[in-house]
Amino acid sequence: MTIRLVTFDLDNTLWQVDAVIHRAEKETRNWIQPHVPKYASYMNPENVASLRARVLEEDPDARHDVSALRIHMMRLAFEQCGLTPTAADTKAREAFAVFIQWRNTITFYDGAQDTLNNLSQRYQLAALTNGNADIQKLGLDCYFSFAISAADVGSSKPGPEMFLEALRRANVSPKQTAHVGDNPIDDIEGANRVGIHSIWVNFDGKTDQVPARATVTDLPSLVGTIASLSAL
Repeated sequence: MTIRLVTFDLDNTLWQVDAVIHRAEKETRNWIQPHVPKYASYMNPENVASLRARVLEEDPDARHDVSALRIHMMRLAFEQCGLTPTAADTKAREAFAVFIQWRNTITFYDGAQDTLNNLSQRYQLAALTNGNADIQKLGLDCYFSFAISAADVGSSKPGPEMFLEALRRANVSPKQTAHVGDNPIDDIEGANRVGIHSIWVNFDGKTDQVPARATVTDLPSLVGTIASLSAL
């Protein structure tokens, strides 16, 4: 059956994310230091774990909303560092604005944008992410028709909710859809469970036995791979 929709994971599929998060967190700490001087010493591993547990107890939905989780944790930490609740909330949101700016400052993998441009001429494209990358801030909204995050549906991949919402928005069946991602569980098993064609992005030549419908080792190969699935 002809492929009509191609959904993409973002982090570690279109760019390498670890260095991005590391830099974003560093820039955020640098911004916080003059505003909340006690923050750096307060945020030891024990306190971080305690804050996370408290946030998830107060707001269980934050488990699937990494932005809300980060803001809430900073707000509580700032209060522990002596700020009033109102000031802590303001500074947490200001600090998060710094974080999200850097979190969306990335370097695409080779061929990523050309591949997306090519595919967008043939299929409807959509982004599915457990994180908080923003396709508009990244300049990807010219390729993607829509994006769905875990926060949008209250559930993270490999749960079916994000995949099913993409099918609903695009008005397609699972057999008319291919999902591209790097994570064997979140992306490949998640797509498989819904009946969507799964394509594993394996840049590092891993020898893991991943039950994907197809595997690519570079992004430009997706063009031919998806065309082959469409011809089945």
